Amino acid sequence: MNQFPIITLTTDWNLYDYYVGSVKGRILSKCPEANIIDITHQIQTYKIQQAAFVLRNSYKNFPDGTIHIIAVNTNLKEGQSHLVIKTHNQYFISADNGIFSLIFKEKPQEVIQIKNNHSNQPFSTLSVYADIASNLAKSKPLKELGTHVNNYEELVPLRPTIDENAISGSIIYIDSFQNAITNISKALFDKVQKNKKYEILIQSNKYKVNKISNSYQDVSDGELVVLFNSIDLLEIAINNGNASELLNLNINSSIRINFSDQ
Repeated sequence: MNQFPIITLTTDWNLYDYYVGSVKGRILSKCPEANIIDITHQIQTYKIQQAAFVLRNSYKNFPDGTIHIIAVNTNLKEGQSHLVIKTHNQYFISADNGIFSLIFKEKPQEVIQIKNNHSNQPFSTLSVYADIASNLAKSKPLKELGTHVNNYEELVPLRPTIDENAISGSIIYIDSFQNAITNISKALFDKVQKNKKYEILIQSNKYKVNKISNSYQDVSDGELVVLFNSIDLLEIAINNGNASELLNLNINSSIRINFSDQ
């Protein structure tokens, strides 16, 4: 573990209440050398899909040994438990609610079911996660934190469908600029396109685009622009505008790309 272990927080708490301060205080009381990083506290309430998207596209930039607390929809249902998993030489703490299967494609290195007398308390991030993160930061072995298990709850992520002449995808994330990010990757687009002409249909046939730009500034202010973003996913935007609001795009809104030889 690093001399100054990194513990990150991803929550749906906003910043209005005492939750963030309480958890940070408890961690620092138990591990004063911890370096606590806020990834975000703006996840929509209970939206584990949104939290998974944020973690999936941020954790890879953290060093080995980083500990991630994911406090979104952590109240346990019957048969659920809290887990800590190790994968890619980092640690992730959350409820066994399907979120791990949305973050990672591959099975983790280790999965530990947390044993704690306070696991059913309403504020489990304070009563369980802060202590687990602090113990990990102090290099306590995973096997001492609970019981090894082989499986966790899995959810099926929303994937695009393809045929020879079309890709049908969906909006999976809307960022703070109201840009709408789809589940269509550049690799998938290139695989199907193969130098064919294409037309991107947004909101059925209401908006049509036949060019993928390299940057937002490729179009004038207020114009619709489609591009592959920094994580190589197709993004719908309006240069210096709010695409989601103006185009009435929401999570699960459909995007279709039609291809033709002519």
